[in-house]
Amino acid sequence: MVDFEEEQAEAEALDRLQDLGLSTYEAQTLINLLRLGTGTARDITRINGVPRTRVYESAERLYELGFIDIQHTTPRKFTVISEETIIRLLNVKRENTITKLAECLEEIGPVQPQREQFGVWTVTGREAVSSRVNGFIADADKQIVYMTVDELLTDDHLDALEVAADRGVDIYLAGISEKVKDRIREKVPSIELFDTLWKWEETPAGSLLITDEETALVSALAGDSSTTDEIEETAIWGAGERNSLVVVMRAIFTWRLNRNQPS
Repeated sequence: MVDFEEEQAEAEALDRLQDLGLSTYEAQTLINLLRLGTGTARDITRINGVPRTRVYESAERLYELGFIDIQHTTPRKFTVISEETIIRLLNVKRENTITKLAECLEEIGPVQPQREQFGVWTVTGREAVSSRVNGFIADADKQIVYMTVDELLTDDHLDALEVAADRGVDIYLAGISEKVKDRIREKVPSIELFDTLWKWEETPAGSLLITDEETALVSALAGDSSTTDEIEETAIWGAGERNSLVVVMRAIFTWRLNRNQPS
């Protein structure tokens, strides 16, 4: 008898196999063969009622993909290859798909992204906002001004800032607690830390970012601040020297940085 955890694992495996391009019947046939090792279409059908005609169709496809072997006896028998080989083949298939997609998108899209974005755009979710911050940092050529809190300054952000510093970008950072500053200085020695007008970590604000004085992002946090996993983040952003958000952010940051420059 299949226990609950095994059922959950099978359901998850079926979903993931379909995410990677297998049909429902192909994924179920492969799972059934993983249980059996070797079996006929009747054996595969008996596990959970996959129609026998679908088993033959699915097995042919799985054979083409290299996931199973077929013995042409009467009746035909199917045997699954190792799980490690299946994972390796799926990885190759996924990477090939992504590579081909990248080539197609390059042909479809403009040579350069549009730098001027009129109006303000919204992005929601910690991962999505983090990705947008990394992208803006990666595209910076001259200057990055960044205010954020400890829990939002991820290792990925620090890596991106380090790369930016290596290519000669001036970086100004604020809002970080004292306990994190030493780690930042060690990681990115050229970074300049400046003070904010208020205790940034005590506000529901998330991050403020402006790069090259032409791209700006402002994020806000919502949720239980005592549990990082439950904090939601939403951001607005704009791009272009005449963008209203950029104009306001540029004025704020320019004033604040001027106070930190030696007289």
